[in-house]
Amino acid sequence: MSELVGYVLSGLVTGAIFALMASGLTLSYSATGVFNFAHGAIGFLTALVFFELTTGLGWPVWLAGPVTVAGVAPLLGYALHRLMFRGLASAGETAQIVATIGLTIALPALGLWTVDVLVDTFGADLPKVTEGAAARGLGPRPVETWQPFGGVTIDSDQLTTFVFAVLAAVVLWAVMRHTPLGLRMRATVDRRRLATLRGIDADAASAQAWMLSSTLAGLAGVLAVPALGLDSNAFTVLLFASATAAVFGRLQSIPVTFVAGLALGVVQNLVAGYADFAEKVTGFRTAIPAILLFGGLLVLGRTRARVAGSIAEDAPPPDYLADLPRWRRVLPWTVSVVALLIWTFTLGDDYWVGLVAQGLVLALIFCSFVVVTGIGGMVNLAQASFAALAALAAGLAFSKGLPFPLAVLLGVLAAVAAGVLVALPALRLGGRVLALATLALALLADQVLFQIDAFSNGTVGWKLPAFSLGFADTNDPRARVVILLAVIGLVGLLIRNLERSASGRAILAVRSAPTAALSVGISATRAKITLFALASGIAGLGGVLYATFNGQITATDLPALTGFVWLAVVVLQGVRRVGGAVLGGLIMALFPEVLDNVTDSAYVGMILFGLGGMILAKHPDGVLAQMAERRYRRRKRTEKRAEVVSVSPGPAQPDAVLRLEGIVAGYGDATVLRGVDLAVPAGKVVALLGANGAGKSTACAVAGSMVPTAGRVLLDGEDITNWPAHRRARAGIYLAPEGRGVFPSLTVEENLTTWLPSAADREKVYERLSHLADRRTVAAGALSGGEQQILALAPALVRPPRVLIADEPSLGLAPLIVEQIFELFGELRDRGVALLVVEEKASEVLALADTVAFMRLGQISWTGPRSEVDEERLTSAYLGLAGVGDQ
Repeated sequence: MSELVGYVLSGLVTGAIFALMASGLTLSYSATGVFNFAHGAIGFLTALVFFELTTGLGWPVWLAGPVTVAGVAPLLGYALHRLMFRGLASAGETAQIVATIGLTIALPALGLWTVDVLVDTFGADLPKVTEGAAARGLGPRPVETWQPFGGVTIDSDQLTTFVFAVLAAVVLWAVMRHTPLGLRMRATVDRRRLATLRGIDADAASAQAWMLSSTLAGLAGVLAVPALGLDSNAFTVLLFASATAAVFGRLQSIPVTFVAGLALGVVQNLVAGYADFAEKVTGFRTAIPAILLFGGLLVLGRTRARVAGSIAEDAPPPDYLADLPRWRRVLPWTVSVVALLIWTFTLGDDYWVGLVAQGLVLALIFCSFVVVTGIGGMVNLAQASFAALAALAAGLAFSKGLPFPLAVLLGVLAAVAAGVLVALPALRLGGRVLALATLALALLADQVLFQIDAFSNGTVGWKLPAFSLGFADTNDPRARVVILLAVIGLVGLLIRNLERSASGRAILAVRSAPTAALSVGISATRAKITLFALASGIAGLGGVLYATFNGQITATDLPALTGFVWLAVVVLQGVRRVGGAVLGGLIMALFPEVLDNVTDSAYVGMILFGLGGMILAKHPDGVLAQMAERRYRRRKRTEKRAEVVSVSPGPAQPDAVLRLEGIVAGYGDATVLRGVDLAVPAGKVVALLGANGAGKSTACAVAGSMVPTAGRVLLDGEDITNWPAHRRARAGIYLAPEGRGVFPSLTVEENLTTWLPSAADREKVYERLSHLADRRTVAAGALSGGEQQILALAPALVRPPRVLIADEPSLGLAPLIVEQIFELFGELRDRGVALLVVEEKASEVLALADTVAFMRLGQISWTGPRSEVDEERLTSAYLGLAGVGDQ
């Protein structure tokens, strides 16, 4: 019995570290929407600083602990927010994943390099981690021990770890659920733009979330360092174990996450202590976290439900080369290939040509990312395992006496089969959840499958021979370059044909709008399986060639975490293009060699590589897309001519609260508004009408949050054109956007609190709208569309804004609800609020409006009193005719 208690207690201590780390992951994700793969690296860097302060400089723990955990860690979180996370919040999931993977590599290297510089260059008396100095935690020294349960021993380090973890979790839960700071954080991630429209500074909320999250990571790192030592890889593995607990908490619930972390530690200990069968399966015990992570993702890995009236689409980036003829698009790569071949056969020596060949092998494997991530939008971190599996299977087949071509074919087919198996969980998972699931499978392959001697031949591995082309064999690096260029060319042609085929269009449809694709008969299942099978086959072929050119393959040549680095390299260059894969492969092979001539430090390359992830915060589609965009901008500036806008200004409104003057605005290169003038007086309703696509919603956006290209936005005569949305909201502009202006994951009470912090004000809402009072603890996303719209407008009844802008308030609602909404508008008008109401259906709003403005092709085509709007003028406006009655 005492043995069982011992396993449970020691498991609770390990689980407390899991729980603490997982709570930080949950916080940063729930508050910012970014899953931070670098969370463990932040813990390592904080632990390194603590180690140098205590062991190196001799600081007492009572001083070094607060300085590192409450000082260094939050400052690091804030710096990372400013440098990277702020930009990543609006980037796609692929860019978010890759950028934080880059930090996983860069942060530990940065810390270790800094110590080396301080010691070697400035002579600081600091211990290097490589010197094996013992690291201590926050517990007292010497370590005290107790035996409260018979022969079960507990020491002060374990007790300190558990107490600190529990206290941190309780404080964090209280902050997130019962403070204005926590509410702002959760509202920001739920609907970031809407949060700004409710006066929340989303950037400040995100910064605070990252500071808190980094504090938790730092605390976990300092507590874990006595057990893990200062090993950055151990902290990365700690992150993945902690991710299991975060997944069981659905990346939302900190209490559930904490309990799951504790349970994970106990289960891992019990399996290690009692699962005798695990001894027969090599690596099974160390793979327990990966198994639990994968199982938890399958059971609990669901995407967040969308808010009523909205859609979720993954729009591809613009093709900045689309305006060029085909020969202009192909020319740079043709010239590059010719130049490479000339250099290979004339100037290059065997060593450098061999490095280029190695880079092209990696480029071939990287082409698999173009298929699964670039085209399919799915982040697969198991590509290195596919390559290793194919190479090991081919080596095994060849060792059994099969012909080399057949062995290669069997290796590729093995990778394809594995890809299809991995595709099965992908049918119900996506984004970061799929990335974690594929990583779990890759770790399982590393720790279990590749450890089976019958498959991998132990540490010896399998031999794979060179093969002949007739005029040369693959022992010659120049022959390898020619072969690989030809194979990559064929793969590139295959990918191009896939994109242009019916299957490719189906895949893009599934990626951008899964529900719409299903409604027209496109099978998401077939599309995803096709992509995974093709991508794994390409990775498998690359893995076999990699092994062939090296002469052999072992189980450790292509570890799972290598796929981390590979994905980051490809995405940084441009994962949507084969050119990005080729450039990434060459950089991967050549950059370390070039860097060796500049510095002797092994850390500099990792720092530069990881910091390259910052590029993705501003340019999520990579370096090639960034270069193409710059050339496109130059071409457009050359071609652009001044556009003369002719508008008919509306009648003077000296008492207007809100005024738009000469507004020109749009999205990217598309100009939507072309010189809009509009005035909204106090105590009046201005109805903005027009056909779909006339620019009405953009006019609302400019008034509430959007900075126009030209023109001014005035509030009571003050120029607010360049004010951010949250500042405009605090000044009295309340925008109810198209769709539903609610935070779906927040309760009714919390939604009201974002605009009405006073409990007395919220009670006034409930007195007016009793049906909301009955549902105050219900998540807003569970309300009907009409209830959501009422909830969105309700705060304005108690704390009337100076200006209320309603964009399509009747969209998708029943007539009775529409009537209630327009009654609310009438009440607000009587209380002196200036209202701008955008509608496509004119009947309801015309009954309320004082002034009517018609829009056509981004311009105000007529403005006048409601009494002058007759059926002919209304019909002309909606049919988009040249004029709308008399101007």
